[in-house]
Amino acid sequence: MSNPTRRNRLDEEESPYLRQHADNPVHWQPWDEDALEAARERDVPIFLSIGYSACHWCHVMEEESFEDEDVAELLNENFVPIKVDREERPDIDAIYMSICQQVTGGGGWPLSAWLTPDGKPFYVGTYFPKHSRQGRPGFTDLLENISNSWNTDRDEMENRGEQWTNAIEGELESTPEASDTPSSELLQSAASQIVRSADREYGGFGQGGPKFPQPARLDVLFRAFDRTGAKQFSDVAVETLDAMANGGLYDHVGGGFHRYATDRAWTVPHFEKMLYDNAELPQIYLAGYQVTGNDRYAALVRETFAFLDREMRHPDGGFYSTLDARSEDEAGESEEGAFYVWTPEEIHDVVDDETAADLFCDRYGITKSGNFEGKTVLTLNGSVPELAEEYNLHESEVRELLDDTRRQVFEAREERERPLRDEKILAGWNGLLISALSEGGLVLDDEYTALAESALDFVREHLWDAETGTLSRRFKDSDVAIDGYLEDYAFLARGAFDLYQTTGNPDHLGFALDLARAIEREFWDDDSGTLYFTPESGERLVARPQELADQSTPSSLGVATDVLLVLSEFVPHDRFGEVAESVLETHAKTIESNPFQYATLALAADRHATGSLELTIAGDELPAEWRDRLARTFLPTRILAHRPPTEEGLAEWCEQLDLDEVPPIWAGREADEEPTLYVCRSFTCSPPVTDIDAGLEWADDLALE
Repeated sequence: MSNPTRRNRLDEEESPYLRQHADNPVHWQPWDEDALEAARERDVPIFLSIGYSACHWCHVMEEESFEDEDVAELLNENFVPIKVDREERPDIDAIYMSICQQVTGGGGWPLSAWLTPDGKPFYVGTYFPKHSRQGRPGFTDLLENISNSWNTDRDEMENRGEQWTNAIEGELESTPEASDTPSSELLQSAASQIVRSADREYGGFGQGGPKFPQPARLDVLFRAFDRTGAKQFSDVAVETLDAMANGGLYDHVGGGFHRYATDRAWTVPHFEKMLYDNAELPQIYLAGYQVTGNDRYAALVRETFAFLDREMRHPDGGFYSTLDARSEDEAGESEEGAFYVWTPEEIHDVVDDETAADLFCDRYGITKSGNFEGKTVLTLNGSVPELAEEYNLHESEVRELLDDTRRQVFEAREERERPLRDEKILAGWNGLLISALSEGGLVLDDEYTALAESALDFVREHLWDAETGTLSRRFKDSDVAIDGYLEDYAFLARGAFDLYQTTGNPDHLGFALDLARAIEREFWDDDSGTLYFTPESGERLVARPQELADQSTPSSLGVATDVLLVLSEFVPHDRFGEVAESVLETHAKTIESNPFQYATLALAADRHATGSLELTIAGDELPAEWRDRLARTFLPTRILAHRPPTEEGLAEWCEQLDLDEVPPIWAGREADEEPTLYVCRSFTCSPPVTDIDAGLEWADDLALE
């Protein structure tokens, strides 16, 4: 290809985000060797724009600048403009977002970066308006100034590129000197730090907006409460769960969670719906349900799974990535939140009973003045007892009327113009959901187990290459692309293992082990003592990042470390445990310095320090009363290690899993005439029991030692 930059090439891409820009007059290029080579041949800077399909300010910048002929001319003449979907290429995003945060003190999307032809950044920012306003430089001015400087003062820009690239390497690639792994005291220290940062008035963390879900922090709090009995830990977690469930973050009509709240009180969300939020949040609500017994948490999980099944599921089982924040309103204008907000008049138009319509408005705070641009984002307002008294009804009548009205409102909303859906299917995000659905299958209903198995089957069929033992990241309309990252392998390995815990199917365990072996082969670096985010055989960028901190998804390094620790129980002679321990030694001081930021890694360090709670179940199936008891019981660091009741059956499993010998977690643990439970932690074990309550009493005793 002599000069690919003569035209916009995004019509050749499968990413919905890139295809959104395929009609721009900007000669957008995908991130590929042709585009990079064109920058070197033309000897001009790269303008890199990173975003995702549901990104509000990405849409704004497109409408203001990228659809503008004059802006396009500046970009096409003086730069090689490259578009990247951060959901497809989180490695590129991590590298250039790192320097943006270091230089500007903040980040976000769209991410705008200007690079030398060899990819070294020398100017970064996020959204830029077309013309200067409110202290933000105008995009056209920037393009002209950067182009002029490239021609007149190139040495300075290249020097800055070298300095910033060194800063990226220091931030993302280098590792500190190793030390002892964190002790069991880390958990309480982390929980105490999280409590200090909590907003005790409105829930969540920090004293302002925006507010993001932080499920790993809530996991730390529930685990610390279970360990210590300190009620402040569970109180903060419950306050946050209630705030997210009662406010506008939750879709009270259709189920599921929006991305984040724009305000301290969790009232107005940013309306996009991401698969990963609707995977992570149900898991923490399931934990909250087990800790508190609050049935509403279970109902929220059911409603969220129903939303995912209805609106985010591929017919063959995998789950799509996102729903946009914007859709068309009645006037045909594309507006954020248009699908979700209501006025009292609109409610009365679609509800056939006036009293029920008034009741619904009072329940969900729908008023004439509204709380979002003249309309109302639904939040829980009046309580059922208060409404029963006000309307002179029994509470059961109020609930029945509200349920019936919500169905009518939902059906009316279905007739509205829907938000666009990003239909790429990502291995890692599906892994997160497979974990959540598996836990939902154990705690709530087998139907969620079936959804989890269907999703895992889809990913294995389309994205896993069994011959090479490698995983691709993205499926879209039968097109498979992009080498999997650490998050894809780690999240999917955990999902497969969690499905084994729920079903007892050794095939799911075998797949988790295959993924773990690939993690060691492709991402582990002996010299650095860490797991990198990109595979050893993958594309070489200006740095090879690690992902220690939790962001919108859990730390891939933390999840990988935790899943390697779990799976080492089944293959003790593999290096899984050694790799996990080395990661914790390498990053011990970093984790201990700020467990608030590194909550997922802190949870993995706690498992290493205290050991997993092993519940080995010998039997053909899990008895119904055992399942019910486990569904109600919060058991952090639990491993449900199913095995056949006989040694003959176990030998067949070991052969199927290609295990040279029976792992200790299964060895010698046969069933009597009925299913038998063995409870162990840190090499201390109960005698075999056939009563689940007796087994869990042993678990309590072992936790106290």
